[in-house]
Amino acid sequence: MKTLTLIAMLLGNGSGTLPISEVPEDFTDISTLSADIQVHMAYLGTNNFVGSRVDGYQANKCYLQRDAAAALVKVQEAAAAQGLSLWVYDCYRPQRAVNHFMRWASDLSDTRTKAQYYPNLGKDKLVGEYIAEKSGHSRGSTIDLTLAAKDNSGNWRPIDMGSAFDMFDPVSNVGAPGITAAQQANRQLLENLMHNAGFKVYSMEWWHFTHQPPVYTEQYFDFVVK
Repeated sequence: MKTLTLIAMLLGNGSGTLPISEVPEDFTDISTLSADIQVHMAYLGTNNFVGSRVDGYQANKCYLQRDAAAALVKVQEAAAAQGLSLWVYDCYRPQRAVNHFMRWASDLSDTRTKAQYYPNLGKDKLVGEYIAEKSGHSRGSTIDLTLAAKDNSGNWRPIDMGSAFDMFDPVSNVGAPGITAAQQANRQLLENLMHNAGFKVYSMEWWHFTHQPPVYTEQYFDFVVK
């Protein structure tokens, strides 16, 4: 058994954080498997619901547990066959980033990003269904992503899904009413591509998928993305 995996099994539990400062041996940088997947880590910059760079992100890299990473490459190949590409917003998420989210959520006076990310909800309503003290992302099998197509200049751009990534609102729910038939078809295409490779969508967020079965079910990792 690999050393870091053994440490994870010995120390991991549903309420604790694994203070591992290096990448576990069964985690992979997706760019080493596919150079075509578009990686745009949302929490590396300031254009996100927190409004600042999030703790734990130091590089534009997508790390996933090995099984999830291999499955994602298959999704990319299927998308490419339709002239599309995957556009990744978040992959493995350090526990320190989740802690940052919780600090932000507890500061009810900071509503700078409300209009863009949670226009119809009070900030005090975000913890639970949208923001949690522990995230499946910190286990390495969960990913946030969309599909992209090339524009007239040949650049990849996310296609219209009817709501933006991290829009905390019922419009982002899978099967949400009020979006166009084309937007719903785009969501369904993404879900079908991911489902065919073993990923399950989270019903509250069309962009949020977890590879099944996740390898780590109790452990939460905290190494820095760098």
